[in-house]
Amino acid sequence: MLFQAGGGAAGILGSPFAMMAIVMGVFYFVLFMPQQRQRKRTEQMLAALKTGDKVITGSGIYGTINAIDGDAVILKISAEPPVKIRVTRSAIAQVEASEDAK
Repeated sequence: MLFQAGGGAAGILGSPFAMMAIVMGVFYFVLFMPQQRQRKRTEQMLAALKTGDKVITGSGIYGTINAIDGDAVILKISAEPPVKIRVTRSAIAQVEASEDAK
């Protein structure tokens, strides 16, 4: 009999509760931890936004932050003629690396 619970390690690993706990642990480390790290990085990036940063919105609009008003950001997307748009802070997808950082 291959699946007999005779005790020892085979009996513990054969338990449905132990297998469920192992699967849940794998899911936590493979799925949930990376999502939490990404969310923290995004929150830090949004909190560190400042006037003059060059950013890209989630919809692909490139612009420079002209002003920050609470949860809204004023982006200057064209210099001539001057075009400014107001977007939510959460619409910012990434901050472009400055020339000094490269």
